[in-house]
Amino acid sequence: MNNKGKSYQEAYQELVEIVKELESDHVSIDDMSKKVKRATALAHVCKEKLKMTEKEVVEILQELESGGESGKP
Repeated sequence: MNNKGKSYQEAYQELVEIVKELESDHVSIDDMSKKVKRATALAHVCKEKLKMTEKEVVEILQELESGGESGKP
């Protein structure tokens, strides 16, 4: 499955579903490895999205504190 273009919410929801499946003990050993790898990839997507958002928020706050306008919409 492709993670490009996946929103934070989409990645998070899929991750939650995988965790529920793994916790239910209804996952075969054969599928477990695939699901854990997928969950790891989704967690990475979420982490990167959060980092980008944090960076943007910090930049906005710095602009507000300096009283300047960057000209960005």
